[in-house]
Amino acid sequence: MKKQLKQILKKITLIQHIPYGVFVALFLISSVVSITALRHNNEHMIVLRNTVYSADQTNGDVNKALNNLRNYVYAHMNTNLSSGGNTIKPPIQLKYAYERLESAAQAAANNSGLYTTAENYCQQQIPASVSISGRGRITCVQDYISSHGGSQAKTIPAALYEFDFLSPTWSPDLAGWSLVATGLFAVLSILGFITRQAKRQ
Repeated sequence: MKKQLKQILKKITLIQHIPYGVFVALFLISSVVSITALRHNNEHMIVLRNTVYSADQTNGDVNKALNNLRNYVYAHMNTNLSSGGNTIKPPIQLKYAYERLESAAQAAANNSGLYTTAENYCQQQIPASVSISGRGRITCVQDYISSHGGSQAKTIPAALYEFDFLSPTWSPDLAGWSLVATGLFAVLSILGFITRQAKRQ
């Protein structure tokens, strides 16, 4: 215990030989670096997120864009997907992917015009004047499709078009290590100030 205490006191003594302004300067430099790195992490996440939206709209390689975004968010701090004015939950909702999946599911359920035939049949059986809301006609269409060997469009799983990736609290990148350095230099600055004040007394 005494040996450890002596080592600590020795290190504190060494701090006294280093100009106080050095720690302050290093603290300020590391602070600027950490802020810049954190901002870069967030801005690059936004670029990757927009690439996902663009791929979704143009029916491009959405999976590749999502993987790039996922890998980056998981490996870098300050990459919250809800940043940049995007407040929806979950933050990634692929509108066009959903519409394509819904159209495909509806086409599969239509069974080569069965849905259209059911609609025409139910319009004759339940005119608009009888069912203004259309609820009775919807039930009629569903029953007609089922009774003629058809099937209803399957519900699209949310996991196919909604995504959310969590960024780490701390990451071993420039932003993370510069934050560590900032904290270290802050402590050294405080210790340097205290030891100098104690020495003057």
